[in-house]
This record gives sequence, structure tokens and C-alpha cells, in this order.
Amino acid sequence: MAKYLFVYHGGSHPETEAEVAAVMDAWGSWLGGMGAAVIDGGNPVGKSTTVNPDGSVTDNGGANPVSGYGMFEAADKDDAIAKARGCPILDAGGSVELAEIIDM
Repeated sequence: MAKYLFVYHGGSHPETEAEVAAVMDAWGSWLGGMGAAVIDGGNPVGKSTTVNPDGSVTDNGGANPVSGYGMFEAADKDDAIAKARGCPILDAGGSVELAEIIDM
């Protein structure tokens, strides 16, 4: 099995306690449904800072801000895509970027 990094971009934030509970349930169901394929369920992240080649720092979150991450096992890229299609971030207007992790 290959390992994949899922990087979450965007997505709206729940505003009420009921919405928070529903979102947490959706993430729990999605992660729970993948069982042992979940290496690291991940976490949300704060606004990113970019260190540029010239050493300058850009503190604006970047062109496509990251909102979270996770690590999963998948048989291949198509399997990883199928897993990503169930991610709750998509229901919140966000996206999932995925890349195979290369063992070195």
C-alpha cells in the first residue's frame, strides 16, 4: 500500500454549536469508515508563513491557503482519489490536494 498526504484547502467554518457537532460527526464518520487506512487523521492548521528563496518572509497564508492535512494508505492514486472524494471539507466548499509520499 502506498501512503498519501491529503492537504485540505479552504472550507467554511461552522458557526453554531450544532454545526460544529455535525461537522465533527462527518469527519469522524469519514475517518472511521477508512479504518486502518488512516495513518494520521491530521488536524486543522493556522495561517501559513512562506520563506522565499531570497530569505524574505510572506505572512499572508499563500495563494491557496492550507486549512489542514491527513495521511492515508491507498492501493494506488485512484484509490486515494476515491477516499478523498468522501472528505467533509468538500461539503464545506473546500478542496483536497493529494500526493503520494515517497519513502527514502
